[in-house]
Amino acid sequence: MSQQTMDVSQHYIAGEWTDGDGEETFESENPATGESLGTFRQGTEADIDRALAAADGAFEEWRDLSYIDRAEYLWDIYHELKERHDELGRVVTEECGKEISEGKADVAEAWHMVEWAAGNARHPHGDVVPSEIPAKDAYMRRKPRGVVGCITPWNFPVAIPFWHMAVTLVEGNTVVWKPAEQTPRCGQIIAEMFEDAGIPDGVFNMVQGFGDAGNAIVEDERVSTVLFTGSAEVGHEIAGKVGAEPGKLAACEMGGKNGIIVTEQADMDTAVHSAIMSSFKTTGQRCVSSERLIVHSDLYDEFKERYVELAKNVKIGDPMEEDTFMGPVVDESQVEKFHKYNDLARKEGGRVLVDRAEPDPAELPEGSEGGHWVGPFVYEVDYDPELRCLQEEVFGPHVALVEYSGDVERAIEIHNDTPYGLAGAIISEDYRQINAFRDYGEVGLGYANLPCIGAEVHLPFGGVKKSGNGYPSAREVIEAVTERTAFTLNNSRDIEMAQGLSADIKTGDD
Repeated sequence: MSQQTMDVSQHYIAGEWTDGDGEETFESENPATGESLGTFRQGTEADIDRALAAADGAFEEWRDLSYIDRAEYLWDIYHELKERHDELGRVVTEECGKEISEGKADVAEAWHMVEWAAGNARHPHGDVVPSEIPAKDAYMRRKPRGVVGCITPWNFPVAIPFWHMAVTLVEGNTVVWKPAEQTPRCGQIIAEMFEDAGIPDGVFNMVQGFGDAGNAIVEDERVSTVLFTGSAEVGHEIAGKVGAEPGKLAACEMGGKNGIIVTEQADMDTAVHSAIMSSFKTTGQRCVSSERLIVHSDLYDEFKERYVELAKNVKIGDPMEEDTFMGPVVDESQVEKFHKYNDLARKEGGRVLVDRAEPDPAELPEGSEGGHWVGPFVYEVDYDPELRCLQEEVFGPHVALVEYSGDVERAIEIHNDTPYGLAGAIISEDYRQINAFRDYGEVGLGYANLPCIGAEVHLPFGGVKKSGNGYPSAREVIEAVTERTAFTLNNSRDIEMAQGLSADIKTGDD
């Protein structure tokens, strides 16, 4: 029976739907209206323990399948994601609040990731490496690490789980997954897809819940790798715990204080439209959203005028409507954080240019009274490395304009002056300026004459500095979920060794 038809949705452990050990439940709410979308079981440490035992027990048999056989299960999911694109896009929008084109794009990104991972099963894995010794064959081979714990965020509730799990499973690992507590309905549907695909019992397990469930995954010795996407605070705590355990890995992607540089050589249309997209798509709730616009003084006044005019008029509204640009933020805590940083910007000398932080009720759709609504907040501020409003991530439509003069090196210096290093962009018609940012911008994701959003699944996704270690997507996650083994085969009856070492055995009689 579909779990969506039950009064309280369940966990998926060892190939079965289960209430688990706990009696506590929680609600999924529509952030546009506050209405309940369903009731879900809150996982306990005992539920995580059972899921990990199932994953551990399933590992050897799953590992022994070929890449091709493991990928076959994912091809079924790929087709289901495509066939249910519109339906699932609406579920994403309803549960996390981003407007409908983004909800559908979330699902498309998921099937792109599954397509990449399943297709990669037929590509070469490992390397044949020249040996110093002609009679030897030397190889680099990959082996799965074991049980992988996946902890994923609410802002891409279908795409990011498949960033983590598609490659992980094809490479021969088993999974215990905790979806974000804000988007459990999306998690439930993904688990149903794995069940429908017939994946062997224990290979994929899902436990709904909160931070205590995630922490139980992180701290368990059966987990070889933790894949995490979320806040820097939680990610660094995870990395610290995992790093203390020999042989265990954490691949964490943890947000940014992203910037766009607009040089004196910029095309103004490209600059303004890239900045608006980067600032306000997903209501600023992307880890790659831009919260800093660093604009050359030659273009500053014109850029400010055009950008402010658009920011004042982007449509806030029903996320299910195709012409909506910004929906709600995900929950009340995000509203409170947004207002806190707006107040901080004022306190630190920010001159407010756009204040739609509390949208006019007339702008909002019917039934929005219980929703979590904010709008663009834009200010200009004189650059000062001590300003917290230029250093700390807000994760909302909170944007600072910073004017600079001089060469592009000065703009890059300002851009790099944050503890984060996830995404950034430069807008310029001068390839030398673009190449300077390419070479010296401290980012994991760089763009030229584009918004700083819009990653493609076959490219690495991750950052530097406080933003993480660059593993979470596509081919790079393979590094986190496999071991590289150097294997050397001698084809001769003689033992000849590298670096001129002799195989002669010396004895006391020599």
